[in-house]
Amino acid sequence: MKIACIGGGPAGLYFGILMKRADPAHEVTVWEQNRADDTFGFGVVFSDATISNLATADPESHAAIIRSFAHWNDIEIHFAGRVVRSTGHGFAGMGRQQLLTILQGRARELGVVVHYEQAAPPLTKLTESHDLVVAADGVNSAARNELAAHLGPDLDFRPNRFVWLGTTFPFQAFTFYFRENEHGLFRVHAYRYAEGSSTFILECTEDTWKKAGLDQASEADTVAYAEALFSSELRGHRLLANRSIWRAFPTVKNRAWHHENVVLMGDAAHTAHFSIGSGTKLAMEACIALRDAVASHPKLEDALEAYESGHRPGVEGTQRAAQVSLEWFENTERYMKLDPTRFAFSLLTRSLRVTHENLALRDPDFVHEANRLVVSESRAQSGREVREGTPPMFTPYRLRDLVLDNRIVVSPMCQYSADDGVVDDWHLVHLGSRALGGAGLVMTEMTDVSRDGRITPGCAGLYRPEHATAYRRVVDFVHRHSSAKIGVQLAHAGRKGATKLPWEGPDLPLGTGDWPLISASALPYLAESQLPRSMSRADMDAVTADFVRAAELANQADFDLLELHCAHGYLLASFISPLTNRRDDEYGGAIEGRMRYPLEVFDAVRAAWPAHRPMSVRISACDWAPGGVDLPDIVKAATLLKEHGADIIDVSAGQTVSDARPIYGRLFQTPFSERVRLEASVPTMTVGNISSWSDANSIIAAGRADLCVLARAHLYDPYWTRHAANEQGWELEWPSQYASVRRYVPRFR
Repeated sequence: MKIACIGGGPAGLYFGILMKRADPAHEVTVWEQNRADDTFGFGVVFSDATISNLATADPESHAAIIRSFAHWNDIEIHFAGRVVRSTGHGFAGMGRQQLLTILQGRARELGVVVHYEQAAPPLTKLTESHDLVVAADGVNSAARNELAAHLGPDLDFRPNRFVWLGTTFPFQAFTFYFRENEHGLFRVHAYRYAEGSSTFILECTEDTWKKAGLDQASEADTVAYAEALFSSELRGHRLLANRSIWRAFPTVKNRAWHHENVVLMGDAAHTAHFSIGSGTKLAMEACIALRDAVASHPKLEDALEAYESGHRPGVEGTQRAAQVSLEWFENTERYMKLDPTRFAFSLLTRSLRVTHENLALRDPDFVHEANRLVVSESRAQSGREVREGTPPMFTPYRLRDLVLDNRIVVSPMCQYSADDGVVDDWHLVHLGSRALGGAGLVMTEMTDVSRDGRITPGCAGLYRPEHATAYRRVVDFVHRHSSAKIGVQLAHAGRKGATKLPWEGPDLPLGTGDWPLISASALPYLAESQLPRSMSRADMDAVTADFVRAAELANQADFDLLELHCAHGYLLASFISPLTNRRDDEYGGAIEGRMRYPLEVFDAVRAAWPAHRPMSVRISACDWAPGGVDLPDIVKAATLLKEHGADIIDVSAGQTVSDARPIYGRLFQTPFSERVRLEASVPTMTVGNISSWSDANSIIAAGRADLCVLARAHLYDPYWTRHAANEQGWELEWPSQYASVRRYVPRFR
């Protein structure tokens, strides 16, 4: 093949190396518009996993790279006058220029032609004269811009500002500093990459950057400011500049990575925030993936398709991790009141890739200290004695007079199996088995407050005395045979009502036997859905009375907790989202107006619900659609609910509009819960793709939520919590009927 590489950074050089190594007959030419020794920044970071990948791909360059490494296992976090140290992290750094020198030498050795200080020929000429054109021309890729209509680039310039500096201070660990002055909070990411040479990245919010006058600063001014601010940490060592200009980090994504015989590589295709040290890793691993695809597919188009389909999921996973990591640093101010140990735990697990158990393997002493903090707080909060060594997820938690044995909640999951609102044996077995399964709290499905408030004809209700009687049978079973508590979720379907059972067609209107719908505004859920009427004052009063009656029936059924459903596009949620609330009266407009009716209902229900029993509220923190609720509004909504007496906020997201585009991933909704918890200063539950006990422990230990709500995990395994305890060597009390299990050793193979 005849191959052109636009850009002589790590991506362009390494791909040329791999292709020449695979077949010396390949003709590879690299164009780099800068000089060979021109480079931005100072050091680059590799994980142990990346290093292993490089060893297989090209042992010769790998050997030269590892000889240049500065290794460290420790991370130091300087915060609130303390230094928290964690070990076992297995990273290595090296100078960016040294990496380029190694790759340049290896490329020459293999016969890759590299032109420095020379712009590449026009893209159209390259595509005509070469079999494959690799656009590795960086974040501001000219090739990508030229093919924008085909590639669909998306550049998200993040709000924080950062500057890449160096220093002669010999850091012995990957070091984070958090230093506040009269201008704001500054973060430092620092690590040694060679003898006597370290990277020193200074980061702050745009507001702090401007207050400090750094938006007008020269390189020399920036160095002087940073040296003065961190003089005690630098201990007389100087900071160094190298094209050290303040920047906003761009997150680069593309709908497609290739068009015809042009393929994007490195930062031109995708970036990952420097806080997870993956930019060079992504570039070099992409080179390996493309080399493998070309080798295994005779046709170039097939190779490029295979490369993109096979490599994209891993890249997107890294970018998701990078996104939550950069957001942690964008919002570090919200974590500044945390205990230093919790702050450090939150930082170390910020990307959600490092978990409580993963960290325990690396550094058991640090995790032991984090667990001790959770245990101590739980003792004080719950009023119970809690054994040392209790895993975070198994610490008790108090809501008013209700004390949960642990932090695991069975999520409300509609069963669509009630008979005119009456629950039956299915619900007894469904909810009863999950209570026996060890969860601290079991929630009923969404339970409707009126016949016209149902989603489907199969929905559970609490609007007639027989509904309370049927539910009392379930509640009594849970109380008699388990230590679990049971809560009821009250709701009105609003515009999402009068639909078929999900297995008959999700969200499809009944057609026959339907009932009139109401909502904040007269907007149908689907184009074919029934048009709801916009609620009048009389409608509001009637629905409020329905919620009060349901709360009274819930008390008769002896539920331990009541949750008000203000999420997922149902009636109360339709007031909160601007996508579904188009009102021009006092119940529309700003978030205070949009919350007015949900708060009226909350107040009425709270007054009817016994004072010693807690109330939660489920809200959607994101609509996953343009123009939907934003997080500042949700924080305000949570603050208002707390002021009105809500004990805990159940933070979910989505399902507001039918054309929503959720961004799924592991723990994808937990950041919403964390923000609400910290900024509204209110306890939260978190939901959304929590599937492992390791995740649950991580969430609780980091303070991202107070309770973990799991749905499908409990559908798959009603005894999920007990199995999680067993895997951690923790014993939960069994019902007397199952006492023999204590002598049973499970074997799964």
